[in-house]
Amino acid sequence: MAVTLKDVAALAGVSRSAVSRTFTEGASVSAKTRSKVEKAAKELGYSPNALASSLTTGRTKLIGLISNNFHNPIFLEVFDQFTRALQERGLRPLIVNLTDEREPANSVRMLRQYSVDAAIVASSTLPPSFAKAFHDAGVPVVHTFGRSATSPEVHVVGIDNVECGRMAARELRARGYKRIGYLGGPKDATSAMDRFRGFMEEVERHPVLEVSHSFAGAYSFEAGREEMLRLLKDNPAEGYFCGDDILSIGALSALSDHGLKPGKDVGVIGLNDMEMSRWESVNLTTIHQPIKQIITSSVDLVEEMLKDPDRYPEARIFPCRVIERGTLRPRL
Repeated sequence: MAVTLKDVAALAGVSRSAVSRTFTEGASVSAKTRSKVEKAAKELGYSPNALASSLTTGRTKLIGLISNNFHNPIFLEVFDQFTRALQERGLRPLIVNLTDEREPANSVRMLRQYSVDAAIVASSTLPPSFAKAFHDAGVPVVHTFGRSATSPEVHVVGIDNVECGRMAARELRARGYKRIGYLGGPKDATSAMDRFRGFMEEVERHPVLEVSHSFAGAYSFEAGREEMLRLLKDNPAEGYFCGDDILSIGALSALSDHGLKPGKDVGVIGLNDMEMSRWESVNLTTIHQPIKQIITSSVDLVEEMLKDPDRYPEARIFPCRVIERGTLRPRL
């Protein structure tokens, strides 16, 4: 038989309400009573029922953790860090897969049915309007990896994708590449378009550069490989910014099939610095996105919103840096 609150009360010699208050955050209970209850609970192996507690407090501590790109292995790292960070703070992640979802209404309805206390939209491809739909429905929300803005309508934590595009173009130019290309994610992804915009802004400052661009069908290995195989059929560029590590790794696979050596025959730079990019067999030069800091800051904001749901939206944008490995020529 499961140990009940009544069993703990009997052993501790206190009322059931005293036991309930002991395990209710913020409830008033004397130090003496708390000590007796905790001792009895430990002796009996009692754990409070989280769902029952939510009926008392009005808080479920459930946080909707939403994403739409499970083809990209970077999100294994993202979800690992997010779930651990939330759980360490006594919050409970509820993972929601929005692959192929374009309208937020169904997701908003589902999260409200589960009575989540807040939502985290962990996506660099969904538009700002998606996260705003949760805000408009009264669900506190943070858009992690969202589009940077000076006056965001919801909390945004991430990087400046436009600047990352500029960084990539500068790196290719600094390595002496004259014909350079952008191989981005899907055209409807805000991150892909922002990185392309920054890339082109930097290229246009240097008329000596020849530039081409294309977009893969998804942020996936297969899409990156397929697009690079297509590009290799007709006068490919000398160096590419692939817009994402998993696209880059797919592109490297295509180069290998053609007997081309990355960094020697064709240069490739990615973005994210995912674990796979550090593998010796990949050794990808990339732009490091500070994922751990972004996730920590996102969870900080969730906690702050739970205390103050009317907190004014802010954008927390983190700087990126180039990680030197082996898929670009040395700098001149």
